[in-house]
Amino acid sequence: MVGPPTDRSSSGTAGSAPQIAVAEAVSPRKRQRHGTGTMSNVEKYLKPEVIHQIKRLDLRAKFVVKGFMQGLHRSPFHGFSVEFSEHRRYAPGDDPKDIDWLVYAKTDKYYVKKFEAETNLVGYLVMDLSRSMGYTYRQELTKFDYSICLAAALCYLMISQQDPVGLVTFDDRIRASLPPKSKRSHLGALLALLSRARPDGSTDLAKALSQIGAMLRQRSLVMIFSDLLVDTAPVVQALHRLRHPGHDVILFHVLDEAEVNFPFDGLRDFEDLETGERIEVDADAYRADYLAKVAAVRDEWRGICADSGVDYVPLDTSLPFDKALLEYLHSRKARF
Repeated sequence: MVGPPTDRSSSGTAGSAPQIAVAEAVSPRKRQRHGTGTMSNVEKYLKPEVIHQIKRLDLRAKFVVKGFMQGLHRSPFHGFSVEFSEHRRYAPGDDPKDIDWLVYAKTDKYYVKKFEAETNLVGYLVMDLSRSMGYTYRQELTKFDYSICLAAALCYLMISQQDPVGLVTFDDRIRASLPPKSKRSHLGALLALLSRARPDGSTDLAKALSQIGAMLRQRSLVMIFSDLLVDTAPVVQALHRLRHPGHDVILFHVLDEAEVNFPFDGLRDFEDLETGERIEVDADAYRADYLAKVAAVRDEWRGICADSGVDYVPLDTSLPFDKALLEYLHSRKARF
């Protein structure tokens, strides 16, 4: 598959967020705008252009999740977050003694506490370390930075729900892995590995998925973060093999905003970040064909995932983080 061209003069690298204090993350003008609008002070951290100004990954994850949960309470999913955390709706046959009356007082609905066996969802976060993930044109976060923020937020969210979560990083092979655990102390190990990761290799997603499938010992939710600049056929086979034992899969297709919208004009020199191949293009003449190609590629992946029973989530680096977190929430709800 031919991937979106990368403007050689504007490529970014992971870990380029400004090193400023959390208290300085939003200018006074921005604070005032967010504080007086419909978005709460916490929900603004769902925006990549805000979260990139926070240096520490653990704080990024914490603020993203808090913003997400705040928005959840103010959305059509109000009340869903209660069920998401540790409860389920009361059903005929349940012991009335298990009803949580505090939750009833807040929601006017009957919920019972879930037993531990009902709530444990084993998750694996799978992170693409290919060099192309280190690209951005005009956004504050590269594709890799954006994916790392999402993965960190999911770690924080899952462990707060006592769901065991593990992590796998790969390029042309698996580079590092941590087994799933649900202890709070495990969060530090996960975030440390994410913080050390750098996008600096070629890609073999199909090989990595095959290796991951061999690692899994129980039914799991596998969440993959990649720009999918790969040949599709081997990945299709790997996804089918991963799904066959009953594992659930969410494929987060992360592109840079410029790769989606192609905001270039005039003659441009583009470089493939993984092969070094360069080409000069008349951007104005190429734009329509390029946009059609990107739409076709996304449609192809959407069809592949539908046929494989995989949830496909197209993202770009300008989108708020809550879209990806909602996909995890929906998947978790479907399991229980």
